[in-house]
Amino acid sequence: MLNSFEQLNSNPLCIGLIGTGRISDIYLQNLSSFSEVNVKTCGSLNLEESADKAKQHDIANVATPDEIIADNSIDCVLNLTLPAVHAEVSLAALQAGKHVYSEKPLATNLDDSKRILDLASSKGLIVGNAPDTFLGGRWQTARKIIEDGVIGSVIGCMAHVGTHGVERHHPNPDFYYKHGGGPLLDLGPYYLTVMVFLMGPITRVSGMASRSFDKRQIENGARHGEWMDVEVNTHSLSMFEFASGAIGNMTMSFDIWDSETPRFEIYGTDGTICIPDLDPVHGANVFEGPVWYRTRKTSRWEFQPRPTDRPKEWLVAENTHNFNFNCRGLGLLEMAYAITEKRAPRASGELAHHVLEVMLGIESAPDKGGFVDIESRCDIPNILDERFPKGKK
Repeated sequence: MLNSFEQLNSNPLCIGLIGTGRISDIYLQNLSSFSEVNVKTCGSLNLEESADKAKQHDIANVATPDEIIADNSIDCVLNLTLPAVHAEVSLAALQAGKHVYSEKPLATNLDDSKRILDLASSKGLIVGNAPDTFLGGRWQTARKIIEDGVIGSVIGCMAHVGTHGVERHHPNPDFYYKHGGGPLLDLGPYYLTVMVFLMGPITRVSGMASRSFDKRQIENGARHGEWMDVEVNTHSLSMFEFASGAIGNMTMSFDIWDSETPRFEIYGTDGTICIPDLDPVHGANVFEGPVWYRTRKTSRWEFQPRPTDRPKEWLVAENTHNFNFNCRGLGLLEMAYAITEKRAPRASGELAHHVLEVMLGIESAPDKGGFVDIESRCDIPNILDERFPKGKK
């Protein structure tokens, strides 16, 4: 009997990509290195843009979204459309009998998110969803430190992203400031997904948010100088409680000019893991990077009360895991194996639904008396088997 690796290499999962905007380049670059998947067709409402992407990445066919969904030779739709139409495209693909892997968020409301999961279940199809960064070497290493008991029992975490939006580098940043956008729904999925991967599902949340600017100016590209209306909150603070009893807090902002705080930390009874940001917005939304940790034996407390002594350096964990590069699309590759092995993918729709409910709970908390209970639960994704294929990278 063929194993899943042999099956996928002899009969790769056939992909139709819908949405050929800026994010599609890194997906196409990475997926081309994995023989287990084959991006057969790409398309969008802008067929000229899609044709350019097809030529650039050696994709055989260009088609409209409707044509891709109707193509019986396509096994799975890769949904890279704008957040506002994620649900519409995913539901249409599922209705046509195709598996779906979507960019985050899964949907912009819980009703659509549930419809996606229910339809997939009724048809025996699989839904996967970004972010898949938690499959990268940095986060697999952090999980291994926790599983090995290096920092004891996890009691809490803290995440902070302080940036001033995307209009300085993104040529068409409008959707970041419309319904379905904002720092919580854009950046929050990376951090919250990692938290669930490391600490388990979340049971209760609280939050506050504000909007510091009603209009923002594009500062790059052909639209330089153009003003955009801001329809969402752009500075978000939140707290949450995990099923394990651990607690955490998070700041996600498009209104902070600079900060020395950005990092992600996990606190345990015997130590701390620190994920330093290489710049203010690259923490949990990258696959690679250093993992620092301190324990009872190496903490600064040993030096008290002698303030003139320098604290010991953070220990740097040895990263022996795969995928220590920008590997967007890894979740789709892992989902291809899940389809073959008839199991749930690690970057699952259920995980994405749980994270979406958490984010919407944080948004609604101020109007609901301060705290919101989270009804959904999801399985904690397993650490990647070290035998998991690396592709051609």
